[in-house]
Amino acid sequence: MTTTSPGTSRAIRGGSGKPLLSIRDFKVEYRTGSGTTVQAVRGVDLDLYPGESLALVGESGCGKTTFGLGLLRLLPRLGHASGQVTFNRGDGTEIDVLSLDGRDLRKFRWRDAAMVFQGAMNAFNPVLKIRGHMHDTMRAHTKATKQEIEERAAELLRLVRLEPERVMDSYPHELSGGMRQRVLIAMSLLLEPEVLILDEPTTALDILTQRSVVDVLHEVRERLGFSMIFISHDLSLAAELADRVATMYAGRIIETGGVRDMFYKPRHPYTLGLIKAVPPIVGDLPDLESIPGGPPSLAALPKGCAFHPRCKFATDECQEVDPPLIPITDEPGDAHEVACIHSADVHLERRTAS
Repeated sequence: MTTTSPGTSRAIRGGSGKPLLSIRDFKVEYRTGSGTTVQAVRGVDLDLYPGESLALVGESGCGKTTFGLGLLRLLPRLGHASGQVTFNRGDGTEIDVLSLDGRDLRKFRWRDAAMVFQGAMNAFNPVLKIRGHMHDTMRAHTKATKQEIEERAAELLRLVRLEPERVMDSYPHELSGGMRQRVLIAMSLLLEPEVLILDEPTTALDILTQRSVVDVLHEVRERLGFSMIFISHDLSLAAELADRVATMYAGRIIETGGVRDMFYKPRHPYTLGLIKAVPPIVGDLPDLESIPGGPPSLAALPKGCAFHPRCKFATDECQEVDPPLIPITDEPGDAHEVACIHSADVHLERRTAS
């Protein structure tokens, strides 16, 4: 999908200044029918900086979508988020997201942070035209007039390369998948949020439509300047859109770093496995390797490092120790962290293979 090598034109924006979104010891638990709890997100520490694009990658079932839903307090009734999520508004106001309720929570969800969901068709009311979706969203949060809503919606639809005259009077089923995805992006930006969370924004789209959506995201972000968290299992999408990448496994962040470091100098065996499982963006096509097995059940995690049953670097120590996320100290200036006691071996293998 992308034709550039990762990190060729972007600087790492994270790590300096005050974070726009600061997440500490963030957890999400689900209650089961038997009365027990399952921890789907386990103690995540993460910062998102103004103007930054952060990719959250990993296999299905690793907790990525739950993480995004938890940040916006959109979890189902059996889910519960805890920890600390602080949003620093542009006017200097600090918002404790997990303590919000009622009107304040509604305001945060659209004015400060918005989410583009994975299932574009399921995100719309099928009996309501796109015009109705736009009007309902704006009227629920502002006192904008009908004319103001029409003008704002038309402006955003043009920004995502759609014709307002056609789209506004269409029902969701009358639009293609790519058009619906772009309408969702436009709707999410109606109130000019500072953070946009996108959950698998190109899933189930053909390759040309994916390219169009990626180009739209580039243009819209460049013009409006919002920060972005996008959730994906597509590493080429991360290479295309991200300033930083965070790898998630079994509900934990196990590696973070600038996009170039994560692709060319990964330090966690899981990140390395994800890279080896897809064709490279540039260069010759090597033999692809799959990661054996699948993600563990969050209700019965293995002792020690959750990845060790699938890891070729694993030793007896890995079955006892669940390593914390720590900075890599042998490369000063690289905002790179990893949770692995064999990170040096991973780095050596990657360097040798290159």
